[in-house]
Amino acid sequence: MEYNYLLETVTSDKWKRIGITKRSGVCIPLFYIHSSSSIGIGEFYDIIKFARWCKSVGFSIIQLLPLNELGFDFAPYNSISTFALEPSYISLNKLKGVKNKNFNEELNQLKEKYSHQRKYINYQIKTDKLKFLKIVYTQNDFSKSIKFKKFKRENDFWLKKYAAFKFLKQKFKNEEWSNWDDKFLDCNDETIDDLENKNQEIFDFHYWVQWQLYEQLKEVKNYCNREKIFLMGDIPLLVSRDSADVWSYQNYFKLYKSAGAPPDMYFSGGQRWGMPPYNWGNIANDNWVYLKNKLKYAENFFDMYRIDHFVGLFRIWSIPINTPEDLAGSKGNFDPEQDYLWETHGRKIISEMVTATDMLPCAEDLGTVPDCSFQILREFGIPGMDVLRWNKIFNEGIYFKSPYHYRRNSISVISTHDSSFSPVWWKYEAGTVDEFVVKKILQKLNLSEPLIIEYLNLLFDIKNSENGRLRWNPEIDRPFKILQILKNTGDAVNELIGLYVSSFDEKKKFINFLGLKSEELNEELIKSTLVKINETSSIFSIQLLPEYLYLEKDFLNKNVHPEYRINTPGIINKFNWSLVCDYSIEQIKKLQINNNIISILKDTGRI
Repeated sequence: MEYNYLLETVTSDKWKRIGITKRSGVCIPLFYIHSSSSIGIGEFYDIIKFARWCKSVGFSIIQLLPLNELGFDFAPYNSISTFALEPSYISLNKLKGVKNKNFNEELNQLKEKYSHQRKYINYQIKTDKLKFLKIVYTQNDFSKSIKFKKFKRENDFWLKKYAAFKFLKQKFKNEEWSNWDDKFLDCNDETIDDLENKNQEIFDFHYWVQWQLYEQLKEVKNYCNREKIFLMGDIPLLVSRDSADVWSYQNYFKLYKSAGAPPDMYFSGGQRWGMPPYNWGNIANDNWVYLKNKLKYAENFFDMYRIDHFVGLFRIWSIPINTPEDLAGSKGNFDPEQDYLWETHGRKIISEMVTATDMLPCAEDLGTVPDCSFQILREFGIPGMDVLRWNKIFNEGIYFKSPYHYRRNSISVISTHDSSFSPVWWKYEAGTVDEFVVKKILQKLNLSEPLIIEYLNLLFDIKNSENGRLRWNPEIDRPFKILQILKNTGDAVNELIGLYVSSFDEKKKFINFLGLKSEELNEELIKSTLVKINETSSIFSIQLLPEYLYLEKDFLNKNVHPEYRINTPGIINKFNWSLVCDYSIEQIKKLQINNNIISILKDTGRI
């Protein structure tokens, strides 16, 4: 497969460092993994243990979900800072300049409290770790630490504002910054200096915690680089409205708008995410310093980075902030509004991002993608993302795309953190359609509720449908039979036929795609799926860790249910962003499936 053209793109210097060879990797939310030494949640030094396992089986990329400090909902893509790291991930027994023996009692108590294996993270661990860190900090003098002083000096551009934000959040009992006293609504140097002078110890504690996190994660990167393992970070495009970034740089955001997504088949009212869109004009007028600094700080920890919602760099759906909540994203518009501006707009931002650091950017280019995106990705040598279950072609029907026809400048994936894992997709979703979407389509035909129910019973196998997914009636084996039942035509019916064509016989088509004969969910199906995704012409194949763990029969038997996922978009509950792996890293190293993984990667030319 020819990849040399990447050396002639804008990112050629990054590719020379990474190497233009097919690689395989694994993606993890850090909270998902754990080891015998971690307390309550995955920790930075667990990445070193995980990297050793990765090297032993042939993975050369570890992709991490965002590691920035979490907000109230513990969502990695809604962090309170795009600089500060999450304190939960700190390894308490590896603190710089600290003698552990002085704090053995407190450390052992914390280990005991979180010693029991859980299915989901108890985020109380953050509070408990910060309490421990406070004890350590107050009983030690770090004022003479040269490294600590250097860290504060070099990161003053974000650190002081972040510490002020943390202090004021506590002062105002976690209220959103827009509800603080008037004198603190604007982040200005005079106010911050006054706050720091009066609360030096509190500010220094926040500095110290971030320094410890910085030192640990940087050490992890250095270790991985020595072992020829590349770390890929994740840079969310948008920033939480209630964040240190937005409070500090209000002129860089359109606070009178909310980012979201336009109405589509799945969200008839569109989506409203709450984060403010960027005011790119103001960022550009300041020579892109905010954007460059954000990426340069991330470069301390990563060799590559994923740009979340990459298509938003060209245009983003913006909704006036005073729009009633029940209208969701229906009353928005793209910014910029004129599509002929999108390519120029995105090209400028991407150019600044590419030249800011030595990291290789990668793009999450899912959703409704403007045509200019594909052109720019190829021109810049930036890998996009191709998802197996959605990567289909139309050829007298809809079929799964041949692995040899995947984009060379792409990362091929089986699933994403916002989707189900492949065995769950196979058991509950493949060959089905979303019940909510179908009902919305039928409502467009101005049908009565009883008639909608009647049509649902004629079109679908209701008895074998569950979890909001509808299975087609086997007798509906041709699109024209939908027309016969509905006795109607028009756009709505065409939508339904489109759903039918893309989903009916999906399991049969997938089995043929894999070259199997049985639709049984077993280790053979899992292995064949992993082989196929690694056979793709994509330069990188990076899978979520569970996709490989499903090769283990016990793991497969226990974890094939709709709730077993990292995140369900659009809802807030205790299960999102909190899933914990059944196995510790030490146990993963001993699994029988490791030889299978090595075999898959060797046979597909990934090692």
